Amino acid sequence: MTGRYSEDQVIAAIATLTRTQLVSFIEAEIIVPLHTEDGIVFRQVDLVRIELLCELTEHFSLNDDALSIIISLIDQLHSTRAELDCILQAAKAEPGDVRARLGQAILNMQKDET
Repeated sequence: MTGRYSEDQVIAAIATLTRTQLVSFIEAEIIVPLHTEDGIVFRQVDLVRIELLCELTEHFSLNDDALSIIISLIDQLHSTRAELDCILQAAKAEPGDVRARLGQAILNMQKDET
């Protein structure tokens, strides 16, 4: 499997997804498929996002604007998490005294916020 899916394959893979919903997600630019010579294709990450969108729509009756905001916030959280992971990896590579100073600085910042 190439990890790329046609519109029909996406609809078949996600039981609660309708073609109308998928078109709506694309038109609202909540889902941005890849454009190829053979037409649009979806990646595995798109399928996961579409499943989440279907769940949110089904359980909370959210419209496309609300879904767009939620997906944007989720993307921001994932990005922040990745950035923090990079910072942690860099800190782990530093000598113990540098890690200790970083830890103390973080604790001091947390105390200042409260």
